[in-house]
Amino acid sequence: MDHVTSTPTLKAPAERFTGDVYLNMISTPTEPARLAAALVRFTPGARTNWHSHALGQVLHITDGVGLVGTRDGDVVRVSAGETVTCPAGEEHWHGALDTNLMAHIAMVVGDGTGDGTTWLEPVTDEQYTAALATVTDGLADPS
Repeated sequence: MDHVTSTPTLKAPAERFTGDVYLNMISTPTEPARLAAALVRFTPGARTNWHSHALGQVLHITDGVGLVGTRDGDVVRVSAGETVTCPAGEEHWHGALDTNLMAHIAMVVGDGTGDGTTWLEPVTDEQYTAALATVTDGLADPS
């Protein structure tokens, strides 16, 4: 058994995220294990770049309110207690609403050569604003 009592909080790399995002690794696998898991905290308006995972990704929202969007324009509003599964190879992004923090546990099964993540370009402000509009139109209080 390995009992981890704490992990350092790291600022997420600016080349993969927009805004302030912080990571605490929960599981960093060594072969033969392949499950990587991290607690990821997004400040309001912060988000990942577009990316995909060779074997998919599971996001479990632990706090706040956020968005998960795909290249085909699907956007879901997520909040604490909800889980989103991103299929293998699907280009997507995730982050906080512009008015709320959001935190999730991100889980990825590696492909044997790493975590299988392909990082792409940033989500533009225009794409983010359009995503916000799809989930907040008609809501009196989007938080």
